[in-house]
Amino acid sequence: MLETARQFRCSTVRPTELVEGLIDKIRDDSLNAYITLDEAGALRDAKKAETALSNGSDDTLVGIPIAIKDNICTRGIQTTCASDILKNFTPTYDATVVARLRDRGAIIIGKTNLDEFAMGSTTTTSNIGPTKNPWDETRTPGGSSGGSAAAVAAGLCLGALGSDTGGSIRQPASFCGITGLKPTYGSVSRYGLVAFASSLDQIGPMGRSARDVALLYDAIKGHDPRDSTSVPRGFPAINLEGTDIKGLCIGVPDEFFAEGLSPEVEQAVRQGISMFEELGARVVPISLPSVRYGVAVYYIIATAEASSNLARYDGVRYGVRKDGSGDLTDMYMETRSQGFGSEVKRRIMLGTYALSAGYYDAYYKKASQVRALISKDFTDAFKDCDLIAGPTAPVSAFGLNEMMDDPLSIYLLDIYTIPANLAGLPALSIPCGFTGDGMPIGMQLMAPHFREDTLLGAGMTFQDHTRFHEVLP
Repeated sequence: MLETARQFRCSTVRPTELVEGLIDKIRDDSLNAYITLDEAGALRDAKKAETALSNGSDDTLVGIPIAIKDNICTRGIQTTCASDILKNFTPTYDATVVARLRDRGAIIIGKTNLDEFAMGSTTTTSNIGPTKNPWDETRTPGGSSGGSAAAVAAGLCLGALGSDTGGSIRQPASFCGITGLKPTYGSVSRYGLVAFASSLDQIGPMGRSARDVALLYDAIKGHDPRDSTSVPRGFPAINLEGTDIKGLCIGVPDEFFAEGLSPEVEQAVRQGISMFEELGARVVPISLPSVRYGVAVYYIIATAEASSNLARYDGVRYGVRKDGSGDLTDMYMETRSQGFGSEVKRRIMLGTYALSAGYYDAYYKKASQVRALISKDFTDAFKDCDLIAGPTAPVSAFGLNEMMDDPLSIYLLDIYTIPANLAGLPALSIPCGFTGDGMPIGMQLMAPHFREDTLLGAGMTFQDHTRFHEVLP
């Protein structure tokens, strides 16, 4: 982004030329990364950007084309959540994050594909079909923000927004060889994000580098009175020069290097941690004893909140309506049965069961108590270290059709990313290596609440001394 901004000001590239080139690439895209391409709007905004640049604007984001995950509302552009139940829904307002990007002069080029209602880790449950990984089109880009990750990796935009409920920014960032940030819960407004699990969902930026991600995060962060979970506080400034790693203490949890971790992923991540040591960081072993319950806790809390949030899609107020036999209950059943895909229905049923009479205490209440223990583990760990490092995902990108009949195995892919959502912590995935067959591997860094400055600074410094993020598919 910084180089593109420089080219704009040197007049070697104009925003309209860049947007026209991207539109041509997206039209010929075989990855299925986009659901909606806003050609007219993007070209209109590109002309506005050229006027702003000619008037001397020094905002780095002016004229930069950004893709938006299709569960984030965009005024006048369809927002479908990759679901039949919302296939004709066009919001009349922008989500706060989209409005903030527009205010900075960024160009919204289109809406990217995702797992239906962001429920998945593969971007295969979309109603328009799966997105493919630009490194190998027979493999998944990860999910649920797989369309955003694939678009960034393939050069179909210069940056993107995704949402992260249990790893949906970081895991596809790892699989596609890009950088992705899940910010602190409450640091970025969720107003205009179609809710999946309200206590876990967080919008975040995705880019080729930590600097790109930092630029986007700086634009979208901050208090929003329209979001009751948005935190009214100041945020530390992020230095685009990076962070001095000397003296930084990095904790490495034993629990993140246990059974189920691919040997290739472990080797690449440990080498990445060693790079931090070479740069002057102190690496210490730590323990997070309660994180082993993270997946179980997540799939109770997330599905319970999903069953409540998705109750609004009943054929009356939102989306499509499927007529039944004339009875209102039958209309509800027909609309939801035909409008939702199998994974969404599975999670609604799991959540409804967990909240039902006689089971609430055994499931949701107990999961909430264990969630508090997981959060305490991180609080205790950050008394002894500044960052926590480990794998983003236990494996690299796998085949599009692998594990489709085994949802439990797919759920377990989120084992390293879920804890940050449960604790509300910021977490960053950065490329740290490749498998023997050339697929990217991501390393995850986590920081205390609202310390995105340390997190992104460490990512920038790491990338200043490595070239993994510069390798293109």
